[in-house]
Amino acid sequence: METFESFIAKLPSLEEKLGYHFQNRDLLIQAFVHRSFLNEQKDLIKEHNERLEFLGDSVLGLIVAEYLFRKLPGHPEGELSRLRSQLVDASMCSFFAAKLDLYSFVLLGKGERMSEGRGRNTILADAMEALIAAIYLDSDFDTAKGIFFRLFETDIEAQIHEPGKNWKAKLQDWTQKHRQTTPVYKVISELGPDHSKRFVVVAMIGDEVLAEGEGMSKKLAEQAAAEASLKKLEQQHG
Repeated sequence: METFESFIAKLPSLEEKLGYHFQNRDLLIQAFVHRSFLNEQKDLIKEHNERLEFLGDSVLGLIVAEYLFRKLPGHPEGELSRLRSQLVDASMCSFFAAKLDLYSFVLLGKGERMSEGRGRNTILADAMEALIAAIYLDSDFDTAKGIFFRLFETDIEAQIHEPGKNWKAKLQDWTQKHRQTTPVYKVISELGPDHSKRFVVVAMIGDEVLAEGEGMSKKLAEQAAAEASLKKLEQQHG
């Protein structure tokens, strides 16, 4: 079990990744306090990260909304809204958090730790939003925005230029049209420790395995499997 002291000792390494040094260290600490830890350690901590998560959700939404507004002139409101929702949903926030290895910083109670990572992606997404809020409160909006895009602009660009493709929906459309059936997805393995787990999923039609995909969540792995399957099928059928 990691001690609170060892958690504190690791924080400078996270600040180095962020390229930002907190003036108010308590904000950074609070960003990683899960409710379950507070319930067991009220002598150490006074507040969990849910209020920061609430604020961070709005700050991140504005960061992404402004970026899309400036980056995509002429795009209709509906398309901008769809892209914003896609870029700030729980799966993307957990992806951002995993890139920073935030799970190794989250302070969990004993019961939550014993659950062996159930709800891990939600915990990661919450921590990411709380961290954005902590940076915003410790500095300002432009600083939070700058840090976010320095770390993740490549990922944001990739999502925009791969037009939020819902590969599962596209594969389903293809298989219904050409095979009169719908694909199913099956997790075949889980790789790595709880704080850095990756899922491997196969897409299938009946007993036929189309292709496999890998991701930091089952949802992302399913999308990867669907993308690989669709490209394979389209190549086979010209």
